[in-house]
Amino acid sequence: MSTNQPFVSVVTPVYNCDPYIAECIESVLSQSYENFEYLIVNNCSNDNTLEIAMDYAKKDSRIRIRDNSEFLSVMVNHNNAVNQIAPDSKYCKVVSADDWIMRNCLTEMVEFASGHPDVGIIGSYSIEGKRVLFQGLDFSERVVNGREICRNTMLGTQAYVFGTPTSLLYRSDLVRRTKTFFPYPEDAPHADVSACYQALQYSDFGFVHQILSYTRVHAGSETSASFKFGSQQRAWLADRVRFGPVYLKPEELDWQLRVSSDKYYAWLVAALVENSFDKSFIRRQRAGMRAIGFELSAARVLRAAAMRGVEFAQQPGVSMSKISTMLNRKGRIEARAYRDNGV
Repeated sequence: MSTNQPFVSVVTPVYNCDPYIAECIESVLSQSYENFEYLIVNNCSNDNTLEIAMDYAKKDSRIRIRDNSEFLSVMVNHNNAVNQIAPDSKYCKVVSADDWIMRNCLTEMVEFASGHPDVGIIGSYSIEGKRVLFQGLDFSERVVNGREICRNTMLGTQAYVFGTPTSLLYRSDLVRRTKTFFPYPEDAPHADVSACYQALQYSDFGFVHQILSYTRVHAGSETSASFKFGSQQRAWLADRVRFGPVYLKPEELDWQLRVSSDKYYAWLVAALVENSFDKSFIRRQRAGMRAIGFELSAARVLRAAAMRGVEFAQQPGVSMSKISTMLNRKGRIEARAYRDNGV
């Protein structure tokens, strides 16, 4: 093992992922980079996830297994996991349990990070099926001012390139800066985006223009559930409430809050129909809005419904197609890749 290489903590928080965890673990162990630990934090899985991870740990001393004594919500467990990285690690690499990384992932990202000490988060392309994700920076854009890219992303003038934890490398001192590196309300699996807004106040953003990971989105993933239950829509609003004052002018923030809340209520009207106005679904929405400082507004729901009515009158064919799609998927969770845009 080369002691000249910066030490990296690779982290996988996992819950019930036995169909995919072996592929994830093998992708980490097969890295061309050598100087790393691999911390797997099992969140009370009730399938074979822990047994699979333990089998690998018996064969490779770089693996550390932590088994939670009680179940934690997804982002609480992410924070629990990264808070256990080695004190001497220079960089932190999260690999989601249903994803995997290319053999040269750590080598390329650490080499880039070492050459750009002002960069706190490094992104890269990821592939999902046949699609290359997180395109949006010109090939010449390798280092971008952190505050500038956060501002432009929030305003929608910058395509979303922050990616997901699997496509990113974090500087460990930024991870250690707070016990909640992934800010959340607890039902927000997209707190990884909030983590970028939080950390890039203090550092620049770098990008390796290579495909270094594979992103798997499936019906049981947190990404899919977040679209069905509105966590994604509320996350856009919450990020603007929390970080808008850091990156935006007051008039820009007012506009962004208005646009984000409009998007949420437009989604909610369709979701209420899709969920047959289920009371538990409504309670979940009310609690989710309160967690970010808002009360669910019946007046806003009615206004959004009226706007949907106008849309139907102006484009009946398009609206009927949307309604048909919505009814056909009723009760199902779609697998959709994360994008920082409207629905």
